[in-house]
Amino acid sequence: MTYEELRQVANRGWNTWFSPSMTTHALLPCGFAIGLCFRDYADARLIRNLKVGDCGLRPGSRSWDGTYTSLTFRLGGVSVAVESTAQNGEQYILVTPSGKAVRDPVMIVEASLLWGKEGTVFKRNGQLGASFPDGGEIRVYTDAEESGYVPPAGIVPSVSISLARPAAVSTAPASVSQVREMLDRAKARVLAEEEAWGENAGAYQAMRSCLAWDTIYEPEHDRICSPVSRSWSEGWGGYVLFDWDTYFAALMSQFGSRELAWLNAFAITNEVTEEGFIPNFGSSDDIKSRDRSQPPVGSLVVLRLWERFGDDWAVKELFPSLYRWNTWFRENRTLPDGTMAWGSVSYTPRNGRYFETHDTGNLQGAKFESGLDNSPMYDGAPFDPARGLMLLSDVGLTGLYIEDCRCLIRLAEIAGEKDAVPVLRARMEEAEAAMATLWNPDTGIYENRDAVTGKFSHRISPTNLYSLFSSRVTAEQKKSMGEKYLLDPEELGGEYMLPSISRRDPAYPDQDYWRGRIWAPMNYLVYEALTEAGMEPEMAALAESSRKLLLKEWEEHGHVHENYNGTTGEGCDVKNSNNFYHWGGLLGYIAVRQSDRA
Repeated sequence: MTYEELRQVANRGWNTWFSPSMTTHALLPCGFAIGLCFRDYADARLIRNLKVGDCGLRPGSRSWDGTYTSLTFRLGGVSVAVESTAQNGEQYILVTPSGKAVRDPVMIVEASLLWGKEGTVFKRNGQLGASFPDGGEIRVYTDAEESGYVPPAGIVPSVSISLARPAAVSTAPASVSQVREMLDRAKARVLAEEEAWGENAGAYQAMRSCLAWDTIYEPEHDRICSPVSRSWSEGWGGYVLFDWDTYFAALMSQFGSRELAWLNAFAITNEVTEEGFIPNFGSSDDIKSRDRSQPPVGSLVVLRLWERFGDDWAVKELFPSLYRWNTWFRENRTLPDGTMAWGSVSYTPRNGRYFETHDTGNLQGAKFESGLDNSPMYDGAPFDPARGLMLLSDVGLTGLYIEDCRCLIRLAEIAGEKDAVPVLRARMEEAEAAMATLWNPDTGIYENRDAVTGKFSHRISPTNLYSLFSSRVTAEQKKSMGEKYLLDPEELGGEYMLPSISRRDPAYPDQDYWRGRIWAPMNYLVYEALTEAGMEPEMAALAESSRKLLLKEWEEHGHVHENYNGTTGEGCDVKNSNNFYHWGGLLGYIAVRQSDRA
C-alpha cells in the first residue's frame, strides 16, 4: 500500500462529502450530488447549506463511512429528521417531519455535479438524474407528493416535495417503509458500536459524530480529509488544515476508520513547506504559514496509529518529513542553553492573502506558532526579530520536542532508518538536560524562563506539565506537580479540568480563548505526559473530567466545542468557540483510550 493507492481507494462512495452543506449527499468519484433544501413558510426563507446551529441543527449518531447518518433541525414549528444510508452503491434518504405548521414546509431536492466533474444533470418527466461520459447514468426517485413550489433562486434541476408526511429520496426505487427498514438496520449497527464502549458510549458517539461530519472531499488535491469544521473551511475559501488539529483528527479516527486515520496524517504532513516544517496552516491556492510551524505532535500521532494498525508502509512514507521537521525545530527554535522557544520569521508571501501577511516575524506570530494565540504566559514576552524567536524558554515546547524525539526513535526503527536513531537519542538527551534547568524548587513545578533576565515566569498552564515527557522528572517532582497543580481545584484541577491558565492567574476570569478556557488538545497532551510518567490516578481523574465536560454540551445541544468555560463547562457562552470543532472530540478520545487500556 502507498498513500496514493489509499487515496484512490478512499475516493469512492456516497457520503456527506460536500463541505458547505450537511444535507447534501454526494457520490465519489463522479461528483453527483443530491442536495436537500427547504422552504420555511414561517419566515419565508429558502434554506440550503445547513450546518450545526442553523435552524437548531443537531447532529446525531452516524457511521464513519456514511452507511448511516442522522440529524434534526427545525422549520418553524416543525421538527425535521434527515437520515440516510448507503447500501450496495445506492443512496437512500428519509426525511421525517413532526409537529404542526400553518402551512406545511417544502423540501427542494436538487441534482448537481460538484467540483467540476464531467457529466450532465437533468430533469426528465419530473425525474432528476445525471449522465456521464462513460455512458453511466444515475436517477433519483421519490414516492412523495410534489408541492408545486418553484424556487426563485434555483439554478440546477430540482423537484419540490411537500413535507406534510415522511418523504423518501433514493437512487433506486424504494418506499418510505422500505427505506425505514434499511435505516433501522444501519442505525442498530451504529448504536451497537457505541454501546460497546459502555459508560463511554456517549463520549465515543460525540467524538465520532463530529469528526465524521467534518470529513469532506477536498478537490484541489483530490483527497478525503477532516478540516476542523465546515464553517472554518468556508471562511478560508475552500479548505484549511491546521497542524496539530489535523494530526489529532488522525488520532481520533483510529477508533473506527483506519483509512481516515492515515488519510488525515498524510494530508497535513503533505502540507510541508519548502523549509521542511509542517506549517501552522495549509489552505487552498497553496496558502501556508511559511513563517511558523505549530506544536510538533506528528510523530506521536503516527506512532499511536502504528501501534494500533501496524502499517509499516505508512511509517516509511511519513518518517522523512517528520524527521526533517524535528531537525528544523532544533536548528530554528533552540536557545543557546538548549531550551526551546516559539518563533515566527519575516518572509515575502507568495499570494499576499491576509493570513499569510498578518502578524509574521513578531511576537504575535510566535504566539500563533505555539497554538495558544493569546495565552497570558506570553504577555509581554521579549522577542528577537533578527532570529524570529520569542526569548522565553518554553517548558511546553521543550517537553513536546523530547516526546517528538522519543517517538521518532521508534518510528526510525520501524522505517529501517537506523542512522537516525543515535542522532535523535542525542537530541532527546540534550533537550532533557535543558528541561532540568527549568525546575523551580521554590514553586515545585517546571516553569518558563525569560531568556533575557533569567527569571522564572510564575504563570502556570497545562503546558508546564508537558515536562512530564522527560524521563529525568523524579518521583518527588511528579508528586509535587500532581498535588499542587494538576489536582488542586484552585490551580488546574476542579470539576472541569484543565483550564488553559491557572485559576489563580489574574487572566483566568477573562475566559477568552486561551485565557482561562478549557481546550481538549491541552487535556490530551497532559494525558499523554501523565501516561509517560506512569501517573495512573491522575490519568483516571483527567479522563473522567474530560468525559463529563464533553457530554455536558453534547447532551444539551449536540455540540462539540472548540473550547469550554473553565468554571461552568459551557461552550456556547462565547462567540469565539466554534460549536462543532472536531478536536473537542479529544475529550472523548481520552475517556475512550483510558477504558481501552483497562
